[in-house]
Amino acid sequence: MAPIRFWNVPRFGFGASAVWLVPTSSRSSPISRGRPRLLPQSPSPTGSCTFRANMPTQSLTPNQKKELCEIVKRMIAPGKGIMVLDESLCTMNKRLASLGVENSEDNRRLYRQLFVTADDEIRNYIGGIILSHETFYQKCDDGRSFPEVIKAKDAVVGIKVDRGVVPLPGTNNETTTQGLDGLAERCAQYKKDGADFAKWRCVLRIGENTPSPLAIWENANVLGRYASVCQQNGLVPLIVPDILSEGSHDLNHSQFIAEKVLAAVYKSLNDHHIYLEGTVLQLNMVTAGHDCTQKYPPDESAAATITALRNTVPPAVPGVAFMSGGQSEEDSTLLLNAINKCCLPKSWILTFSYGRPLQASAAKVWAGRECSTKMAQQEYIKRAKAVGQASEGKYCAPSPRGATHGSESLFISVYISNNPNIAP
Repeated sequence: MAPIRFWNVPRFGFGASAVWLVPTSSRSSPISRGRPRLLPQSPSPTGSCTFRANMPTQSLTPNQKKELCEIVKRMIAPGKGIMVLDESLCTMNKRLASLGVENSEDNRRLYRQLFVTADDEIRNYIGGIILSHETFYQKCDDGRSFPEVIKAKDAVVGIKVDRGVVPLPGTNNETTTQGLDGLAERCAQYKKDGADFAKWRCVLRIGENTPSPLAIWENANVLGRYASVCQQNGLVPLIVPDILSEGSHDLNHSQFIAEKVLAAVYKSLNDHHIYLEGTVLQLNMVTAGHDCTQKYPPDESAAATITALRNTVPPAVPGVAFMSGGQSEEDSTLLLNAINKCCLPKSWILTFSYGRPLQASAAKVWAGRECSTKMAQQEYIKRAKAVGQASEGKYCAPSPRGATHGSESLFISVYISNNPNIAP
């Protein structure tokens, strides 16, 4: 057999040279003839071949990662969760109208001040509060800004940064979320003005043929891009694939869709090189559709929720903050408690990110009357304490259950609009 010659051939796509072994003998085997074999330039000491592609450099510094982790730790500390105060103008109009209060900017400020200025006991149950742009720059009666008051109670400040949902062409009335243009500049300004984390909500509906693969992919990709921008600007991104509870689907189908969506979301986060330890997942618990005729006990929904998370969410994610999905104050508390008591292994902190379940009873007591503020705040603290206990699996339901006034449904059929001021 003739000697083998070594040729240097450019290795396209990697910017280096590769060494090819090319047999020159006419007696070489048919299998090897004309098929050069790539050898590594630097074999390992053990003789095994190694191949290294050019990987992207880490985009976050160690100090940036440390800051993100510290924010997450404060936000979802044991027994604590997130209070949602980022309602749109349309939602606030309906809420204040139900209380007999005019929907003016100052009345919206007074309504939110009710929760922001609650007694110091609230620091034991609320680790973060999400604000809208309007509320973020409003001030309390004493002249302090809302973010300043929130931080004084050992909580972190969140800001909703998306600009509402819009129709997704080529789908059956499905949507995507807008607001990526100028997001970096907005995040930088919010960070400068005191924000610690951000929220971006993508909406998906369960139907006969929805969510479609296109809607799942598009919304997952948008969440990845948003999360990258947030972390670059020092904000912890809440990852919010909001799978609505509208519909008549059963629990098994709800779990199936949740797993499909979450798998796509975490594939996208991986593709965008997101630092998972500096994120928090926010989603609805896995429940049957609101119109489903079959009713499931909390332990079955809890098992379905944990199973969906175990099948899709990496253990590097520090925590999951559940939305109520329109459940009543009591039902959302019982299900959160069941999730934390579920015997299935779980590697994340499982807490709450509630709006209506924390606000509804307190708002009814307040009803726009200044003299009722203290009583309303005590009702708010009572609800926050209950869900805080549920986030550790320590909640005990009132007995009998019918004695509680928080059992009425808070479900609202969601209207989708391309106007961020009237989005849900």
